[in-house]
Amino acid sequence: MCPTCPHTPPCPPAYAHDHEAARLVAFHPEQGWGLLCNGVVVFEDTGELLPDGRSLPTHRARCARAA
Repeated sequence: MCPTCPHTPPCPPAYAHDHEAARLVAFHPEQGWGLLCNGVVVFEDTGELLPDGRSLPTHRARCARAA
């Protein structure tokens, strides 16, 4: 549970494995980023910035090569 989250049910905290399920509270598509309720900044390339300043690399699913 995210301690400052006003949503019901509460959003997952920033360090939970499902932290990307938190609600978007600010969105700036012209700049390519959004802020989740749990303090995680998500980028359009799927990279993330955690509240403590650590970054998570992009994690797009790789496409399988056509046969």
